[in-house]
Amino acid sequence: MNQRWRLLILWLLPIGMVFFLTWQFIGTKQVSSVDSPRNQITPRNTAVARVSYGRFLDYIEAGRVTAVDIYDDGRNAVVEAIDPDLDNRVQKLRVDLPELAPELINSLKEEGISFDIHPPRKAPPGIGLLGNLLFPLLLIGGLILLARRSSNMPGGPGQAMQFGKTKARFAMEAETGVMFDDVAGVSEAKQDLEEVVTFLKQPEKFTSVGAEIPKGVLLIGPPGTGKTLLAKAIAGEAGVPFFSLSGSEFVEMFVGVGASRVRDLFKRAKENSPCLIFIDEIDAVGRQRGAGIGGGNDEREQTLNQLLTEMDGFEGNSGIIIIAATNRPDVLDSALMRPGRFDRQVSVDAPDIKGRLSILEVHARNKKLEESLSLESIARRTPGFTGADLANLLNEAAILTARRRKTAIGLSEVDDAVDRIIAGMEGQPLTDGKSKRLVAYHEVGHALIGTLIKSHDPVQKVTLIPRGQAKGLTWFSPDEEMLISRSQLKARIMGALGGRAAEDVIFGRSEVTTGAGGDIQQVASMARQMVTKFGMSELGPVSLEGDSQEVFLGRDLMTRNDISDSIARQIDEQVRIMVKKCYIETVEIIRQNRELIDRLVELLVEKETMDGEEFRSVVSKFTSIPDKERSILPC
Repeated sequence: MNQRWRLLILWLLPIGMVFFLTWQFIGTKQVSSVDSPRNQITPRNTAVARVSYGRFLDYIEAGRVTAVDIYDDGRNAVVEAIDPDLDNRVQKLRVDLPELAPELINSLKEEGISFDIHPPRKAPPGIGLLGNLLFPLLLIGGLILLARRSSNMPGGPGQAMQFGKTKARFAMEAETGVMFDDVAGVSEAKQDLEEVVTFLKQPEKFTSVGAEIPKGVLLIGPPGTGKTLLAKAIAGEAGVPFFSLSGSEFVEMFVGVGASRVRDLFKRAKENSPCLIFIDEIDAVGRQRGAGIGGGNDEREQTLNQLLTEMDGFEGNSGIIIIAATNRPDVLDSALMRPGRFDRQVSVDAPDIKGRLSILEVHARNKKLEESLSLESIARRTPGFTGADLANLLNEAAILTARRRKTAIGLSEVDDAVDRIIAGMEGQPLTDGKSKRLVAYHEVGHALIGTLIKSHDPVQKVTLIPRGQAKGLTWFSPDEEMLISRSQLKARIMGALGGRAAEDVIFGRSEVTTGAGGDIQQVASMARQMVTKFGMSELGPVSLEGDSQEVFLGRDLMTRNDISDSIARQIDEQVRIMVKKCYIETVEIIRQNRELIDRLVELLVEKETMDGEEFRSVVSKFTSIPDKERSILPC
């Protein structure tokens, strides 16, 4: 029974009770009539006047009464009397009798008055029994309905015995619709997980040489890299019972519930061994113990203790493989990460260009692409994109294609989709000539520095079309190399300072704007990392700051600072000197190419958008462009 019918019954229950009580009350007062034509009218609707019992006796003595009908076991009577004031016409009167006395009957007989005694109508026995049972049945049904409804609510009486039961979704053969062929871009992680599936399907292949099945696999990686998708692929490939749940489903406000759910989960898993258990976002329950300020005996830690015991305790759990996923491995408890618990820690990172190409091929299966559109060009233009980002990219491009009433996705739709994902929605083009030229000089400053410096990333596009909070944007094609040289970092600092330097040279120091606020924050961050983290300053190759991870309460709150005040002042001085030198060099490049900048601004104001190839062709007419250390990516 759905919720709508339950609410309807709950509303009808009190209404039915009222109608039942009213019917019972009226039924006891009803009076039936005989079948004679004279007696078809009951006392409730025939007596137009009421007389007292004494006046009724006077009428009998005066001979004015012609007929009497007695009802309700002698309590009421309808009298037909002659009224001399109305030309001796007969009128009907109602009389309340004290009781059906024998003298009244004798008086009526002596006077020769016609009278009838009408017994009350009796309902059939079945109807009376049904009427007596209707109210109890309605009451019992309403109570049962309320009990069932409350049992489906959290904390209801029906769930009092279900608190300690696991909430894991169970499937004898998980039909996720995802296989290893559907997962691309994470070949190394997929290889490790394929061995887990082989363990479950052909354990003798490994046990014959003394290898033991791993007890746990921990998938580590940033959001969107495909950790949950890999778990679905394992479930689809393994063909064994599969339990799936989230780490937050263990935790409740009641102490002991999480540990009880862990016990129930592993009890069911042992009954269906061999099987797989997938716990998504395990950091919700696996955080470090003793990290609280007041004490460590809380519900979350009790749940973690039970999980540790079930994974590798006194009894063991042979035949059960636990797969967990998290993007915060730094907060997990060390006991959870040791061998014997999570034997394998699989890193699922953002894919490289080959991985992005394979991911795009998977997501482009149901998309209509133009023949001129190359997936390889999209893969080259999207460094740092995860699998979820690439799926979203193609979906946004498909939406733009449908909006523009085109039949296939083209390069312009992909380009606009990339811009929307990275920078936000497109705004209205600038119409004010002064503001538009100022933004144009700012963006040309970025692009020109990025083009004329050898170690800088090549320019991909320059635009004056606002997106998000930015009034204009300059896109670069970043290098995918894992190692970045000092010259590259310095080039990126100068490129970020190019906009402010252009404003300074063209409009003067007093007319610089706040448009470079985000660039300056980026410059300060890069310069400080060069000094404190990478050892690229005069302070030497010394790490002066720890990893810039999020603060974890209880572990990092009271961390002692190992840097003295003197070193902190030197760090600030080195950052200031480094940024100042880069800014001076950037201003000098802008001044040497003033005529080129004016020409580029005129073209940009006219076209509003210039791609990298067009920008470089204009620059090459005025000055030589250094050869980049890597090939220019197609736009």
